Amino acid sequence: MGWPWIVLLVVLGALVALGAWDLVQRRHAVLRNFPVVGHLRFALEAVGPELRQYIVTDNDEERPFSRDQRRWIYSSAKSGNTLFGFGTDNDLASAEGYVVIRQAAFPLDAPADEPRGPDPSRPLPCAKVLGGAHGRARAFRPSSIVNVSAMSWGSLSGAAVEALDRGAALAGCLHNTGEGGVSPHHLQGADLVLQLGTGYFGCRDADGRFSLPRLVEAVDRAPVRAVEIKLSQGAKPGLGGLLPGSKVTPEVAAVRGIPVGVDCKSPPRHSAFDDVAGLCRFVEELAEATGLPVGIKSAVGEEAFWVELAEHMAATGTGPDFITVDGGEGGTGAAPLAFSDHVALPFVWGFAQVFRTFAERGGADDVVWIGSGKLGLPDRALLAMAMGCDLVNVGREAMLAVGCIQAQRCHTGRCPTGVATQSAWRQRGLDPADKGVRCASYLASLRFELARLGRVCGQPHPALVPLEALAVLGGDGSPRAAADVLGYQPGWGLPPLDAEAAAALLAG
Repeated sequence: MGWPWIVLLVVLGALVALGAWDLVQRRHAVLRNFPVVGHLRFALEAVGPELRQYIVTDNDEERPFSRDQRRWIYSSAKSGNTLFGFGTDNDLASAEGYVVIRQAAFPLDAPADEPRGPDPSRPLPCAKVLGGAHGRARAFRPSSIVNVSAMSWGSLSGAAVEALDRGAALAGCLHNTGEGGVSPHHLQGADLVLQLGTGYFGCRDADGRFSLPRLVEAVDRAPVRAVEIKLSQGAKPGLGGLLPGSKVTPEVAAVRGIPVGVDCKSPPRHSAFDDVAGLCRFVEELAEATGLPVGIKSAVGEEAFWVELAEHMAATGTGPDFITVDGGEGGTGAAPLAFSDHVALPFVWGFAQVFRTFAERGGADDVVWIGSGKLGLPDRALLAMAMGCDLVNVGREAMLAVGCIQAQRCHTGRCPTGVATQSAWRQRGLDPADKGVRCASYLASLRFELARLGRVCGQPHPALVPLEALAVLGGDGSPRAAADVLGYQPGWGLPPLDAEAAAALLAG
């Protein structure tokens, strides 16, 4: 008997054994009813996102990012052609909630020295000084209005974090560490925002409680420019976090200060404070010890917290230097479906509620506002800035720029492109140097488009675009003023400009 027959018999024997097992197992009715061939159903389910991505969906159907949106990000990252031909394929006649930018009759020309395309080395600075309102010792003006959002090492691979940090450094952006602490992968040249989550990873004592000396040590040994206290995030607001044990390698465990191979849980709330007054005292304690601007990040749920925070800050002059508002549609992390779909307000409504609360009490100008939650596309970023954001953070879009294909396998440890996994084999295809350049190109492209859209609206900087320059389409396609839809008064959302701020914006 030749070897082909032996191989055939082995294959047939395996199929017979599989069929017999399918018939006796009780877990899957499909396999009991359709032995062997029923496995095709699970195979197709496993690759369903990839099939829909490349074969089934229209350009604007797939979520969270459509094919058109991904194509723009990928092309921007590769310094490719970002033009789309033959007009829009969006159905504007019935696109309720669709944002339209009202261009000025006399738009501005580009500066004479502006390059023809995106340039990572060209800054586009923030209109405000971060920490300036509270006189922090190490206050500074961010050189980029677009920055990299919080994504922890552990959730993301070391190669992905290194690529993001390299890209942020090339583009002059801030890189938020996420709650997983400062790793060696974060030390590739970018200025950092150190995030403190409820687990205080990298800044905790032996009992898992916050340690101020450990925070000061972390700040002293890394290029940290600000500290962000995470109350919640858009992916799973109010739930805390979970890093599966399969991702807790010895290196991740050492940076976080946790056991190797054990599920790493972040509590749903902080132990260092339990009310608004305690939060503000904690902010001041961190700012005093480090000299850095200190802010908070939260998705938007109950309104009472924000009212109390705004009133406490107005009465005491203490509290966060910046507030990062995350939309409920955000989420680089995995979450239960009910949380990702139904907990926390979407960015537009959540940010509008918080900003109105502060504006009505006269405190909006003293805060640097940061938006996150699917804001890495020019139209959404411009809307965020017109609503009052001074900076926008990009998360999943930056992941796409360094290789993510939206396979939605982030929580399994089996990310096919090496972005969201700790598997050394899967990471080997992600070259941080090459992907860092792509990340920088994407970040620069978003800034470039924001600057162009600002000039289309007759303003030299996107932060100066008033909300009156945007409209929101109703269900019948008719436009409504965005300011009316969101309940804004005239002038809300525009930064207060002194001579220094104006000069900085125009120089950028």
